[in-house]
Amino acid sequence: MDDLRLKYDRLNKIIEGYESVLVAFSGGVDSTFLLKAAIEALKEKVVAVTITGELYPPGETEEAADFACALGVEHIIIKNCGLDNPVFTENPPDRCYHCKKEIYMRFVRLAQERGIKVVADGVIADDAGDYRPGLLAGQELGVQSPLKEAGFTKEEIRALSRQFGLPTADKPANPCLASRFPYGTAITSQGLKQVAAAEAIIRSMGIPLVRVRHHGDLARVEVPPGYLRLIVERSAEVEKRLRGTGYTYTALDLRGYRTGSMNETLNL
Repeated sequence: MDDLRLKYDRLNKIIEGYESVLVAFSGGVDSTFLLKAAIEALKEKVVAVTITGELYPPGETEEAADFACALGVEHIIIKNCGLDNPVFTENPPDRCYHCKKEIYMRFVRLAQERGIKVVADGVIADDAGDYRPGLLAGQELGVQSPLKEAGFTKEEIRALSRQFGLPTADKPANPCLASRFPYGTAITSQGLKQVAAAEAIIRSMGIPLVRVRHHGDLARVEVPPGYLRLIVERSAEVEKRLRGTGYTYTALDLRGYRTGSMNETLNL
């Protein structure tokens, strides 16, 4: 743990060098940890900004607002109308680039208007090993990634978050709902609502981590391997309830949940 505290001290030094910072704050594990560190380093020279809209899982914005309020930091919520961008809704493999570019441009403009010197996001060292085209958008616009620069991994951030008593220490990842759509499948408002409703049903069964991948009439359910038996045992109930959200067919992915499963179709 001493090594982690040294790494955390390095993170604080990096952020202190910004003088003022606008933090891209989703309310997830990484951005919450970053916001805590930013406030510690720069006090009142920190603004947290959260994107909201139908692309994002229900309840995430409210959780982010509650935590920002608890920390006493200025918090701005911006509505994102990603479905207005036809390039994004066509869902190409670089979909995230187009979405992040628009979002980061708004963050940069806001920072300039407020006289804030740096925009920082929650990208971590682990992200370098995954297919994340959205990272390029941040790099192009000069967005800083202090967690990555300090060398923090997800496991380390969770460990320190527990020590600091952050409520997100064990929070499951819950990215943009567009990540549930196979590349080339159009992203629609109706599809997003179906995914959100179906995932809420699975979570209500006591399964904290779930992805419902949207394959048209078919919902492909991913849960951690330890919960596969539960889904099978309650398969009739799951099928009936997901049919009620608009899916004709329900399939259980026997490999279980894994991050970025849609990228398995790409030649990376």
